[in-house]
Amino acid sequence: MLAIGVGTAIVASVRDRFAAGDPPPPTAVRGVIGSEKEPFFRDPAVVAAFARHGLAVQVDLAGSREIATRVDLDGYDFAFPAGIPAAERIRRERRITAFYQPFYTPMAVGTFAPIAELLARAKVAKPLAGGYWRLDMHRYLELVADETRWNELPGNRVYPARKSLLIASTDVRTSNSAAMYLALASYVGNGDRVVENAAQGDKVVDQVAPLFLRQGFSEYSTEGPFEDYLTIGAGKTPMVMIYEAQFLARAAARDGSIGPDRVLMYPEPTVLTKHTLVPLTPAGDRVGRLLAGDPELQRLAVTHGFRTADAATVRKYLADRKVAPPPDLVTIVEPPTYEALEHLITRIQERY
Repeated sequence: MLAIGVGTAIVASVRDRFAAGDPPPPTAVRGVIGSEKEPFFRDPAVVAAFARHGLAVQVDLAGSREIATRVDLDGYDFAFPAGIPAAERIRRERRITAFYQPFYTPMAVGTFAPIAELLARAKVAKPLAGGYWRLDMHRYLELVADETRWNELPGNRVYPARKSLLIASTDVRTSNSAAMYLALASYVGNGDRVVENAAQGDKVVDQVAPLFLRQGFSEYSTEGPFEDYLTIGAGKTPMVMIYEAQFLARAAARDGSIGPDRVLMYPEPTVLTKHTLVPLTPAGDRVGRLLAGDPELQRLAVTHGFRTADAATVRKYLADRKVAPPPDLVTIVEPPTYEALEHLITRIQERY
């Protein structure tokens, strides 16, 4: 009789709670993501937006290539690497047709105004509207092939270091941002054509491998070199390959990390990183649908620097935060297929 009474009381309590309008506890959903999206998923406003839909989204971090090749995805509800190649590998291996691309970001180079002006005198860079810059990848790769050092640039009084003139990047063996850097460099090296197969990759590997091998130690995630760029300055990283979203998010936050001396430079050609969510379970599919279709989550993505299909919202948000809208990019190339890009990365990995 006591057990029946306690059970009746619990049922009544649950009934009363739902009658009062209290929602059921959120469903836990677990995903593995590229680290560049960690600030977005940790944002309390994003957490609250998912909670309103009955979801508690938990994420683990890994390099995008690691997500596709090394991470055991069993037990995860979704995988959310940066870029299409890694997502395509996951989809094919798991025979998944669904995917979501809720936002994207171009690859860009974080640098400093004096460095940009120095590169302009060397005919590598040109200014754009809004304080942004363009980096001529053809001219840049010529300087790298000649093993040019910073102190060899004509009239260099701002950064006369005896270091190789290189863009710092993450480790190409683990990170999507470095893989996208490789994608656009290999495009230029292949006569302005996307590398389509192993044979074409073998022809350009000698030209693109030094971009990574001469750097020495490279971190697995873009957050590392980006933070060095913000805190240490040009002494360590005069140029760093980043996602545009990282720079714009910090500039819009107006926290002082993006001072007037720090500028954003766009490689020409450049490549877009289309953040691609692959659902592994129905719960993961729900996360993908919400990210792509929920207006609040789309708005919050903009606050973290990402571009969405609604370009007007992006421009308005940046204007409200006193940040010049980024330029419309014209010369955008597609990355190689997963197999072609993986072959290039493997050939470079053999030389480490």
